[in-house]
Amino acid sequence: MSLKMRRRHFLAAGLGGVAALSLPGSLLAATLGRGFTHGVASGEPSAASILLWTRYVGTGDKTKLAVELSPDIDFTNLVAESEAVASEETGHCAKTTVAGLSPAKWYFYRFRAPSGEVSQIGRTRTLPAGGMDPFSMAVMSCSNLPFGYFNAYAHAAARSDLHLAVHLGDYIYEYRAGAYPTKEQIVGNRHVDPATEIVSLNDYHRRYAIYRADPDLQRLHQNLPMITIWDDHEFANDAWTDGAENHDPATEGDWDARKAVAKAAYRHWMPVSDEPYATYRIGDLATLFRLDTRIEGRDEQIDVARIAAEAGSFEAALKRMTERDWADPERTLLGAKQEAWLAEAMAASRVEGIRWQVLPQQVVMGSAYTPPAVTEWIDPAAPPFVQERLKGALGMASVGIPSNLDAWGGYPAARARLLASAQAADANLVVLAGDSHNSWAFDLAQDNAPAGVEFGVSSVTSPGYEAYFTRTDPKLMAEALVGSSPEMKWGDMSRRGYAVVTLTGEEASCDWTYVDTVKSRNSAASVGKQLSVRAGENRLGV
Repeated sequence: MSLKMRRRHFLAAGLGGVAALSLPGSLLAATLGRGFTHGVASGEPSAASILLWTRYVGTGDKTKLAVELSPDIDFTNLVAESEAVASEETGHCAKTTVAGLSPAKWYFYRFRAPSGEVSQIGRTRTLPAGGMDPFSMAVMSCSNLPFGYFNAYAHAAARSDLHLAVHLGDYIYEYRAGAYPTKEQIVGNRHVDPATEIVSLNDYHRRYAIYRADPDLQRLHQNLPMITIWDDHEFANDAWTDGAENHDPATEGDWDARKAVAKAAYRHWMPVSDEPYATYRIGDLATLFRLDTRIEGRDEQIDVARIAAEAGSFEAALKRMTERDWADPERTLLGAKQEAWLAEAMAASRVEGIRWQVLPQQVVMGSAYTPPAVTEWIDPAAPPFVQERLKGALGMASVGIPSNLDAWGGYPAARARLLASAQAADANLVVLAGDSHNSWAFDLAQDNAPAGVEFGVSSVTSPGYEAYFTRTDPKLMAEALVGSSPEMKWGDMSRRGYAVVTLTGEEASCDWTYVDTVKSRNSAASVGKQLSVRAGENRLGV
């Protein structure tokens, strides 16, 4: 059997018996068992190295695992061996980085316990060292387990045309059971563990364990290397450097302590390094800049209600925001250190002759403004606070303030600095964004000149606009948003899925891929929209 056929067989075989797990009973049992409990994963790819992950629960506090890597699925030719330690301190998760590999090559890997027990076999790939061969990656975000099945993961995992998976955050959600979603909205008995909001290290470990036991998520990790970044729900909703919207120090303790354990659990359970931001070179084709827009340097989000209370009226608040709070030139989303690093790294990428500068990061950069038609979309039974929020969003739009102040729209000076640095570097800028639960395409401009494009990806399961305006056709909502937002070229308000971003020497394209449903396990999906940008143009070919 050829290696090509072996790969196809490997993809089709998936996880074997693990794929037959049902939720929640057997899934929960998998998180509490012994041995290799959560499959395998890989990440942090380079042209010569890869990070490998597994979880193993042994009989003691620590277990040393042997790691084997081969170009052959039967491991007849080992090209690298290493060791990894699974310990109680890390939630029994183990990681190791294997170096000395060949570029642009598929490898198989496995872990072996002292008892002789062997993990599932994983498949991974190194990045190219040079050249401009086409490169495709599955880009995804916002996977709330109780809201539905991870069919987007299943569809991406079964493909044979992808080189990499990129997860833009909200890989887990921190809420207590019945909060988001409500008890009535939970799909297929996909309950979280623990049932409380997660605060302690043990809480975060248990929440990752229940997510990582999902068979479709395991299969995705098993079949593709992943670059992944955290967003707010790996910590707490609308997090920033010194707090979060739903973190209450009086009942949930010190924020820095919670932030530290959330970081630790993420790094235990994910195939990631400890670096908050990093670069990945895809030959001469692209540099990927993994950013942290959430925790390392983000200033607190603007609180419109608080400003209105201080200013005495909403009208006075709008004036103050445009003159002071929102327009503050010192406000930052990345922090000064990360901003400087990114500007220098983009410039260096172009000096080295690399074609595309790609920013996998958490939140939407394109400016979206609430359209006047929103007043026609509101359900008459909607609570008063919904009416007030929409009134506020319309007021902000009237003075040129975007609707989402948790995204780059709440940090206009920081956005301007980033786009200006991309222009100064003569970058072919492609921004990838998650967080919003909907799909978007933007032309990004600075000082009335093109600066790049943005592909915003839908959620895996979390509901979007369609959940809040149930009486209105999502297509009409998208048309109204595009009409009120000059940078926005396209949007989809209702479908769940992921995107495939493909880079070639001539263009960068995005195929927004949507699953048929998240209410049952069904991996059927289709492409709903395709857009591209040609090198040197920094605007979409709409």
